Amino acid sequence: MTRKSWVDPNTNEPLIDDYAKKMANFMQAFSDGVISESEISDQEARLVDLMRDVEPDLDDETHAKVTKLMCELTAFNIMQLVYEMQMSRATTFRG
Repeated sequence: MTRKSWVDPNTNEPLIDDYAKKMANFMQAFSDGVISESEISDQEARLVDLMRDVEPDLDDETHAKVTKLMCELTAFNIMQLVYEMQMSRATTFRG
């Protein structure tokens, strides 16, 4: 398996979102333009299964780094989502 870089070497931007958007389950969930409660639940189950699969393979130092990485990624995704929502609501007052 070829290792995929997490960061674009030219732009220095994260590539994880790009990889996620190519996943079959992601594309299927967004195909109708609506995310359902069951799709969220299914995604959570896949996430938990993968976390349980990977966590025992990590030594303590790597576990701490990956935990911090996942927290930073989650914070980034939430901040980006809120920012995009704010920008989509922004209107110019024409009084």
